[in-house]
Amino acid sequence: MKLGEKRLTIVTGHYGSGKTEFSVNLACALGRSGRPCALCDLDIVNPYFRAREREGELGKHGVRLISSSLLGPENDVPALPAELFAVFQDKTRYGVIDLGGDEVGARALARFRAEIDRSETKVLFVLNANRPETGTTEQAAACLEQICSVLGLDVTGIVNNTHLCGETAPEDVLQGAVLAEEIAARTGIPVACHVVHRKLVKEMSGRLSGEVFPIQIYMRKPWEEEDNDGKSEL
Repeated sequence: MKLGEKRLTIVTGHYGSGKTEFSVNLACALGRSGRPCALCDLDIVNPYFRAREREGELGKHGVRLISSSLLGPENDVPALPAELFAVFQDKTRYGVIDLGGDEVGARALARFRAEIDRSETKVLFVLNANRPETGTTEQAAACLEQICSVLGLDVTGIVNNTHLCGETAPEDVLQGAVLAEEIAARTGIPVACHVVHRKLVKEMSGRLSGEVFPIQIYMRKPWEEEDNDGKSEL
């Protein structure tokens, strides 16, 4: 998965796939590479575990956060920000768009379909083989196809993000790699990368066929401990 290959990256997938963690890491990687980048938090499905919780961390890497907002103190229905148009129109800025899970989340972006230049956009489907709803080729392919149908855009890459949070082992990632390749063979959509926690990268060396995307854990749960860098110890 080449950073900057396309100006816009839409990240989608099933609930619990780790879309937001991947989106935050991708945006930070773009920011560190010197590319002006905005992370668009459009997860209107789950407004309680979102990228906006890490706005400070994103800013340290030069990433601007654009987030949907709640309409009022007693209203839990988020409103999509007008700033989102700027991401589509400003050709000098890269954008990572984090959608909510499944077809429900895809509808949030579908209304902006006319604004999307397909030639500069890639759509990544994040897969966690340990989720029961996407644990088989048939289930995952059905989920992917449903999202494409609602979004009105084709998925261009599959991201193997198989994990068990703090209990993730190399075998989990390898299991996900097998499933990702099966889905790729079935759909014709290539595997873009395999997500591997930075602490497992050396251990996974040579065991995966395809690109490895190392990540840091930013989306911490309140009860998780932090290491010296302020990141969760997983």
